[in-house]
Amino acid sequence: MEPILWIPAILAGMTTWLYVLSVNLPELGSNNTVKGDLKFPTSMDDLHSVADLLMMYKEEHFIYVLVLFCSAYIYKQTFAIPGSVFMNLLAGALFGVWNSFPLVCFLTATGATCCYNLSKYFGKQYIIHYFPEKVKFMQEKVQKNYDSLFFFLLFLRFFPMSPNWFLNMSSPILNIPVHMFFFSVFIGLMPYNFICVQTGNMLSQITSMEDVFTTGTFLKLAAIALVALVPSFIMKKLKNKKLKSV
Repeated sequence: MEPILWIPAILAGMTTWLYVLSVNLPELGSNNTVKGDLKFPTSMDDLHSVADLLMMYKEEHFIYVLVLFCSAYIYKQTFAIPGSVFMNLLAGALFGVWNSFPLVCFLTATGATCCYNLSKYFGKQYIIHYFPEKVKFMQEKVQKNYDSLFFFLLFLRFFPMSPNWFLNMSSPILNIPVHMFFFSVFIGLMPYNFICVQTGNMLSQITSMEDVFTTGTFLKLAAIALVALVPSFIMKKLKNKKLKSV
């Protein structure tokens, strides 16, 4: 069996699991009336509808809602499906800021690592074939910053030179260790995740994506990204001094 064929097989298996969860909804008390459909939110209207539905289920079936949410989140991250912002907002609405923040950080890193492993074992040659220039560019950047690789990976998450999905898929090609990859995603996306879940906790006040990503938000994320480069810059300076003294 060709390695690439494992990806649609895994996709089919995870899709089946989500389908089984979504069609076998637990029963609600007689005072609750189910309205709306379970689906991945792709707009603010969808988000409000799904959040209202799951909030109703959460009161009586918390474990079901948690398993469904975690499964859906990892599914989207594993197969690089756009829309993580809606899942983060939904987490904030369902579980509150301080419960959802560590949860989505863990799920983001876990799903990204699943994507990393899919690429590593089944798709490396295809990434190299279809994105040769991007891979070459990232290889040069990683090699240049290898002495402070973890801080460089954090910078890429804070202020990406390439989309997160491409970083996830190309990291095994760049020989980035999986443990370093996991923690760079976990820590590197903390600011973004926190802003999303904090905003999601006030979901009733949100009417558009402009309410989530304001100019102030982007400035904060840019400032954090620049701070992540400071250790890398210091380590390079120290290394150059050592080389000159030899």
